[in-house]
Amino acid sequence: MATALQNSAVTSDYTEIARRPLAAERCVLVVIDIQQKLLPPIFQKEQLVRNAQLLIRAAQILKIPALISTQYAKGLGGTVPEIASLLAGTVEIDKTLFSCFGSDAFCAAVKRLPGNRNTLLLCGMESHICVAQTALGALREGYFVHVASDAVSSRTEWNWKIGLDRMRAAGVVISSTEMMIYELMRASSSAAFKELLPHLKG
Repeated sequence: MATALQNSAVTSDYTEIARRPLAAERCVLVVIDIQQKLLPPIFQKEQLVRNAQLLIRAAQILKIPALISTQYAKGLGGTVPEIASLLAGTVEIDKTLFSCFGSDAFCAAVKRLPGNRNTLLLCGMESHICVAQTALGALREGYFVHVASDAVSSRTEWNWKIGLDRMRAAGVVISSTEMMIYELMRASSSAAFKELLPHLKG
């Protein structure tokens, strides 16, 4: 009985969180480990890169700050050029622990951001390792977390999906790139939406 009640409470909490509209002024985009030596075997890697690019462009238009991480860049290479070129001037935060929240530099960078940034938007890889552990760490720190399901992936389809399942069960809102963008833009009449529209049509 207790388990049923606990499951009901988790479902209720998730529903309340999922109902909250995204607000650009409360968000941070976190781009996780889209690196040169990690990307080649990733399931649907072209989709991941394209959608991460869309999220970065939307964040720039809406003045949402972006943070970017790498996992042991000395061995696994830096962020792929297609992503790094859109984030020129953004310092890559290198880590050895899988969760971004295991990095003191990352935690300090999040806390330094101006305004009440209480919602993290995640993209990157791998879904079941660094993305999942970062999402769970963010939840423990009290952040709301949204993951663009088509802008994260893993080396296998199974691990991509099981990573999403685990995050959703923990209270992460599983979304998509377009769902996030259209929710943040709010209206087709907005200047921000018109600026991003050519990229959405691409």
